[in-house]
Formats: sequence, structure tokens, C-alpha cells
Amino acid sequence: MTIGDKIKKIRTFRNMTQAELGAALGWGDKGANRLAQYETNYRVPRKDLVTEMAKILDVNPLALHEPTTMDASELMEILFWIDEFNPAAINLFQLETYPIEKCNSNEDTAVRYHDSDNWPAHPPVGIWFNYGVLNDFMKEWIIRKEELKSGTITRDEYFEWKINWPQTCDGCGKYEPKKKWRI
Repeated sequence: MTIGDKIKKIRTFRNMTQAELGAALGWGDKGANRLAQYETNYRVPRKDLVTEMAKILDVNPLALHEPTTMDASELMEILFWIDEFNPAAINLFQLETYPIEKCNSNEDTAVRYHDSDNWPAHPPVGIWFNYGVLNDFMKEWIIRKEELKSGTITRDEYFEWKINWPQTCDGCGKYEPKKKWRI
């Protein structure tokens, strides 16, 4: 997903026109045209401009920036955007320990499931991370997806949580988030 796609998605989520965002950036009458060039990827905004747009759009600047270092935060942002544009693509689940028996003692890497579990036509592939902070991030994301599925939070609240993450994190209910995101 390009930076232009992200700007447009968040701008429309905030119910702003190109002209309004352009005016807020101080571009005057040509603001809508200039912003359209960024949203269509004809031009790429400088880092300081992206930061200013993020401030006006009230989002974490990481939600707009292109990934460069590939740390845990950037990986989460990439996954959030995949989830936003393909909501059924990422299905998270919590692995549970299996007492007594060692299930990883052989080369079998399959996770078993029942056909009746409403799985897709092609068997899914799973991934797990041996990366503490990323695991913590993913655990909270599972909670948010479950809250969305159950109707505890709205689609807008879920999107707000993602675009302001990690300021919206609450450590899986352990503390108050730095930024309020629930309506």
C-alpha cells in the first residue's frame, strides 16, 4: 500500500475533502490539486510534510510513513494496512499449550483443524513469532479483532485504534492507553 493510499483512506475517514486538508496545510486554493498528486502517487511527500499531515489528521505518523527499518512497529503497521484493505485476509488466533505431550518434537509443522470449522477452500498457512514485543502487540490485536467481531467495538473504533497505534495500546487491559480511541 502506498503512502498516497494511506493519506486518502485516513482523510476520507476523517470526513475531510482534499481542499480542506490542503487548506489546513496552508496551501490555499491549489491545496486540493497538490494533495491529489500525493494521493495518486504522482508526487511523494517529504517526511516533514507527512508528519504535518499526520498531525492534522490526528494519527500516528507511523501510520503514514513507508516502512524502512522493519522493526516490530513497522511490521504491525504493514499488517494493519493489509487488514484494512483485505479484512478477511488476516485471521489471528492464540496458541495454547498442550499439556504433557511434546507436539514439536518431530518435523511435522502442521496445525490440525476440522473441515467443519469454516476454514477457506485452500488450507491456511500459519505463522508464529519468537519475538517478545511483537507477540505482545499481536495479543492485543487479537483482542481488538475479537471485540470487533462481537460488536463490542465499531469498525470506526477499530480503525481509530489501528491508525493511532501504539498510543492506543492498553497492554491487553493492564493500563490506560495514551490516546483515547473508543467512542
